[in-house]
Amino acid sequence: MNSPSRSRQDKHSSGYKKADIVWTVTGLLQDERLGTDNCSLSLCCADGVRTDNDMWKVKPPVVFPMETRYRTILESLVPPDPMAQFHLRRGSPEDEFPDLCRNSTWMGRILTLAMYRRQFHRCTHSGVIFDDVIRPGLEEPGVWSGPVSVGCVAGDAQSYVLFCDFFDRVIEAYHQHKVTSQTPESDFNYDNLKGGDDLDTSYAVHCQASVVRGVEDFCFPTHCSRGERRQLLTLARKALQRLEDEDEDEELPGRLLSLEELDQDQQRDLNLSSPSSSQLRLGVARDWPDARAVWVSKDGGLVVLVNMDDHLRLVATRDDGNIAEVFKRVCINLQKLGAHYGQLKHPFIWKQQLGWVTSSPADVGTGLRVSVHLKLRHLPRHKRLQDVLKRLRLRMDTTESSVLYVVSNAATFGPSEVELTQLVVDGVKLLVAMEKRLEVDGDIDELVPTQK
Repeated sequence: MNSPSRSRQDKHSSGYKKADIVWTVTGLLQDERLGTDNCSLSLCCADGVRTDNDMWKVKPPVVFPMETRYRTILESLVPPDPMAQFHLRRGSPEDEFPDLCRNSTWMGRILTLAMYRRQFHRCTHSGVIFDDVIRPGLEEPGVWSGPVSVGCVAGDAQSYVLFCDFFDRVIEAYHQHKVTSQTPESDFNYDNLKGGDDLDTSYAVHCQASVVRGVEDFCFPTHCSRGERRQLLTLARKALQRLEDEDEDEELPGRLLSLEELDQDQQRDLNLSSPSSSQLRLGVARDWPDARAVWVSKDGGLVVLVNMDDHLRLVATRDDGNIAEVFKRVCINLQKLGAHYGQLKHPFIWKQQLGWVTSSPADVGTGLRVSVHLKLRHLPRHKRLQDVLKRLRLRMDTTESSVLYVVSNAATFGPSEVELTQLVVDGVKLLVAMEKRLEVDGDIDELVPTQK
């Protein structure tokens, strides 16, 4: 046990005196995700010596010491509230809360008055407010019998941070995967894919792999300006030119064409259509077709869409069922493009807890959609089809043909790129096996898988 005299000696030898201690502000950090301010203070000696024990992060007390003296300094360090720049003629959150009684979107099912009240006075640095986020679900409330859409959109990347308690719930509901503090896996090693090049071509007649990406430092299409959109086109032109220059086998040389340069036949061949009424209402198609462009490879198997529904979309297609090949082509060129955008100081947008993020919460995580066109005559009418698709984590969409259906992954968040593609490969094989069984009046109950 230390003696009292020894304690007093240590206290004086340390050089600390009440009169020598001053408070200095070392930083004012704003926790962007939680919306709270923390003040970091350090206790320093008069001679400038500071030890590890001299630093704390504390919440400011109710009555801040020397408040009058340092008030102007602290206020100058606080970032300005974007909402202070707006003078919106709005009522209270209770007055502005939308009617969601007949809204079948995930936004309508999740949003409560308490949640709306928390988001009401928030605004991103580019001016996105919460009413901008939920507008898609209010414009198109959906139907209870059809597929459930997310019913919301992000105006910029900061929206996912500022309105995280809303977006996280929507993402979890849509993708059926929990948002955690762990960083999502990303796997572009196409060699890890098992199969995919052995589908029955009498059933699988077409396949496609599509990846969407957002570009850092730019608002998403619903909120970006004409100048931003034109800058994005300039960036795409530079990145695609570099992609062509490094192609040693000369497989990629193509042309970046604006929509004005494409005639109707060319647009139809590329599956490019005029903006829908929904896109026009939401602002995605503002100033159409200004700064919209498409890049097509020499063989037509790789297409890059610029400023269409998002900043950038890569699409690889084949007129057979070789999923492995389209997935490989997307992986290779996406990584190259990502490197070029990084060299141009505008990398693709990545969030630690969500992965790759774009304007729609339906595409976060990987942004990958792998689809196969299947000829099916019996399975679409089977009573257990929806249960089978849910277990396989797939979705099936109709086409203009009564026997042709598009089968794709239902979610993009959770599994890695390889795992999602593997789900589609295995699922398509099982659906084809079921179709063959039904063609001979067989039973498919024993083929129904367990929940994925």
